[in-house]
Amino acid sequence: MNLDFEKKKEIYEKHCEGYGSAFLSREYGLDASWIRYLCRVISKHGLNVIKCRKYTKYSSEDKLVAINRVLKNGETVKAVAVDIGLSTHSILRQWIKSYIKNGYNVVTKKKGRPSTRDKEKEDSRGAGEGERTPSRAAVEEDHRSRILKKIVCLNSRGRKEEKEQLTEAVTELRQELKCSLDLLLETINSNDLLPSLPRSDYYYWKNRIDPDTKNSDLMDAITTIYTDNHKRYGYRRITLQLKNEGWTVNHKAVKRLMSKLNLYGITPRAKYKSYKGDFNGTVENVLLYKKVDTKKHQTEYVRDFSTSSVNEKWTTDVSEFHIAAGKLYLSPILDMHNREIVSYNISRNPDYVQTNDMLNKAFSKFKDLSHLIFHSDQGWQYQMYRYHKALRERGITQSMSRKGNCLDNSPMENFFGKMKNEMFYGHEYEFETLEQLQEAMEKYIDYYNNERIQVKLKGLTPCQARNQSLYSV
Repeated sequence: MNLDFEKKKEIYEKHCEGYGSAFLSREYGLDASWIRYLCRVISKHGLNVIKCRKYTKYSSEDKLVAINRVLKNGETVKAVAVDIGLSTHSILRQWIKSYIKNGYNVVTKKKGRPSTRDKEKEDSRGAGEGERTPSRAAVEEDHRSRILKKIVCLNSRGRKEEKEQLTEAVTELRQELKCSLDLLLETINSNDLLPSLPRSDYYYWKNRIDPDTKNSDLMDAITTIYTDNHKRYGYRRITLQLKNEGWTVNHKAVKRLMSKLNLYGITPRAKYKSYKGDFNGTVENVLLYKKVDTKKHQTEYVRDFSTSSVNEKWTTDVSEFHIAAGKLYLSPILDMHNREIVSYNISRNPDYVQTNDMLNKAFSKFKDLSHLIFHSDQGWQYQMYRYHKALRERGITQSMSRKGNCLDNSPMENFFGKMKNEMFYGHEYEFETLEQLQEAMEKYIDYYNNERIQVKLKGLTPCQARNQSLYSV
C-alpha cells in the first residue's frame, strides 16, 4: 500500500472534515481499518510521521518495551503501534513473531551480508573458551539461586493469581536460563516457603489463552467506531456499523467485548413534559385500536405505529433544552416510517409561531399529504383552532395521545431521549451561549438524518431508508 505524502494528507484532511472511514475506503479503494489507523497515527504524532523515510531504526530496548506492552500488559497491537508512531501495525506484529520464534529474545539484523571471517572467529573463540567452561554442578547451583530469587519476589493474593504468576515466571526462567522444566519445578516445590506448582498446573496455566486475544483487531475497530461517534453508539449500532465495514460478528460478542473494554452507550434521563391541560381541542387517537380476547375475556389497547412507506404517519412534540444562559425549545416533525426529522424549529419561546413555522417547512416539501396521519400529544399548541385548520385544509388526519400517556407518542419521545443523551446531557456546561447550543442541536439533527445508523432500519440512516422506500415504489 504505497501512497505518497500528499495522498495520505488528503485522506487525513477529509477524515477531519467528517468523512467516515467507510466512505474513504470506497473512494480511495483502501481498507477501512488501514485508514482508521493512518488517521490515529497522524492525530497523535502530526503529519511528519507519514513523510517518506528511507530507514527508521528502532533499538532492541525500544522493540522489547513495545513487545512487552502487548504480551505482558495486555495492550492491543494497534494501540501500541499508534503510540510509538509505526507506519503500520504489521511491523509490531512481525517484531512479536520474531521475538517468540527466537526464544523470547529480540534479534537485531545487521546490515549487509554476514561475514565468514566473523563466523570463523566465533568458532575459534568458542573452542578456546571450552576449556574454561564451569562445571555442571556450579551452573545448576547458580540456576537454583536465580530461580529462588525471582520466585520470592512474586507478590500475589489469590490462589488463581498465584498460579498464573508462577507459571509466567517459570516460562520466563526457562527462556532466560535455558534449563529444564524439571529443575525449575524441583527447585520451587522443594522449598517449603514457596507455593507449590505441579507439572499439570504449569501446563494448564501455560496453555490457557485469553479467548479475546484473537479479537484484538475487532476490539480496535469497536473502539474506533465508539470514539468516532462521540460515545453515542451502543452495542447494537456498533454491530451494524461493523457489518457495514465488512465484519462478520454477532451482537452478543460485541456486547461482551464492549463490556471488557468498559465502553457503554449513553443511558437515558428523565424527559421534559409539556402537557398543560385540556382546552376542549382534543381529538381521537387513530393509532390506537382495541383488541378483545373472547377466550380469556380480556381487552387490550394496541398502538399501531407500523407503516409501509414514507409520509403515512408523522408525529410531533416540543422539548426543552435548559442551560445556564437560558432555554431553547425544539419542535420537530418525525416520520414514523424511517424515523427521519422532516422539519423542525428551534425557538426561545414555545409559542404557536414556532409550531406554525415547523408546519410550513414540512408542507413546502410535499405537495400531496392527503393520506397522512399526523399524531401528537395533547399539548396546547395542537388543540388550537389554527392548527386544526392547517391540517384539515391539506386533508391530513389529526391524531392525539390519550391524556397523560406518553407511550402513545413513544416514537417522538424516543427521538428526544436519544438526542439529549447523545449531545446534551453531560455537556450542558460546555454551551456558554444559546447560539452555541442551537448550533450543536442543528448539527446533531443533520447527523441524525444523514449519518446515524439505526437498528430498526437494519443499519441504514433515515435518509437512506427514505430513498430506498421511494425507489421501491
